[in-house]
Amino acid sequence: MRRSRSFFQATAIVGALALVPVATGAMAQADAGSFRELDNFMDVYNRVKASYVDKVDDKTLMEGAMRGMLAALDPHSSYLDAKDFENLRIATTGNYSGLGLSVTLEDGAVKVITPTEDTPAARAGIKSGDYITHVDGKLIVGGTLDEAVAQMRGPTGSKVSLTIVRPGRDKPIELTLVRSTIVQKPVKWEVKDGIGVININTFSETTGADTRAAIAGIDKALGHKPKGYIIDLRDNGGGLLTQAIEVSDTFLARGEIVSQRGRDKADTERYFAEEMVPGDLAQGLPIIVLTNPGTASASEIVAGALQDHHRAIVMGERSFGKGSVQSIFDLSKNTAVRLTTARYHTPSGRSVQEGGIDPDLKVPQISDPDYKDRPVYREADLRRHLVNEAGVDDKTLTEDTKDDPRFAESAESLKKRGIEDFQLYYALQTMGRVGPTTRMAAAPAPRPAKR
Repeated sequence: MRRSRSFFQATAIVGALALVPVATGAMAQADAGSFRELDNFMDVYNRVKASYVDKVDDKTLMEGAMRGMLAALDPHSSYLDAKDFENLRIATTGNYSGLGLSVTLEDGAVKVITPTEDTPAARAGIKSGDYITHVDGKLIVGGTLDEAVAQMRGPTGSKVSLTIVRPGRDKPIELTLVRSTIVQKPVKWEVKDGIGVININTFSETTGADTRAAIAGIDKALGHKPKGYIIDLRDNGGGLLTQAIEVSDTFLARGEIVSQRGRDKADTERYFAEEMVPGDLAQGLPIIVLTNPGTASASEIVAGALQDHHRAIVMGERSFGKGSVQSIFDLSKNTAVRLTTARYHTPSGRSVQEGGIDPDLKVPQISDPDYKDRPVYREADLRRHLVNEAGVDDKTLTEDTKDDPRFAESAESLKKRGIEDFQLYYALQTMGRVGPTTRMAAAPAPRPAKR
């Protein structure tokens, strides 16, 4: 391993190796156990080399062993070959020609994490939790994620057909999409009813600066400050930790934003407001943060920080619950290891792992006709997910999926009234009732010592 870096934090966490003159009894016992396991590994390796039906090269076996080792840890640790590494780079910094889908592999099936806004996938109505079973009529179940991604990407303007299986639907959905150049727009903004709506889609390298530009753009469009701001973090799967801190700092005048805690207490890092952005650029105006089950990782840092400091009302649905930090360790030949190295905690000390961010106001997306029938997937549903050290009551993870008589209107009825996005509509109505004279400020809190 040559060097390390991270797509989720400014610097990777790297442990130092120390030479000791005499091994303790416990260390010697541990070493003996390790050597026994290595002996077993070499026995399997030699047996495959000698007896497998076809010849297998060393590279295939070693890469498979590394993938298996990391996959045994948690859903977010993995070995990245050159293609995987390039896909990760594209996800955080680049543009590509394709459909605009973030996908994962679950039991051999390609599952949609989230479609990117304003892309062919989003316009076609593909939703989080959908399964893609066929590409251009060819079954992709049982293949690798790289193979599936390669088949869905292609030249701009070319067509591709997808077969979608959606939980809650009796029949598969057949779609034909036209690939386009996917240009990532981390932040979009608009003014509705005198309220600034800031839609943050991902935390890439410019998200913090783009958020500040959105505030300036809203002020300029109105000629004055808005009644308040709605920060839309729905279906934002996360990204760079530094940018989550910078966005939080934009709306906080003081206090801790997040802490990340590794295996040892000495690994704890704390991040504070005013380290990147001076003051609260929203000047204490009311803020509503919209979340849903697709709000994950870096997005949960922002929602949790603003919620803990009473700087914003979190509205919508419980977030995904990914409260872990992954560091990228470079290997040779453009390969790398993505390794979970820490858990992060909100300013009050909460870990969102498994449990996610519980909204202050639970508002379902009843304008989605599939809302009630489509299962909700979160971190807690992933195999080998990290557990929350404080424990999470499973009942709390399903509370927001129960029917609420306050939100009984049908999607068809809402559409007739011109309401395509009920959660945003409800947030705008709520902000209108709060009024522009309301000021919300960070609750005074002792500033923990940096370590």
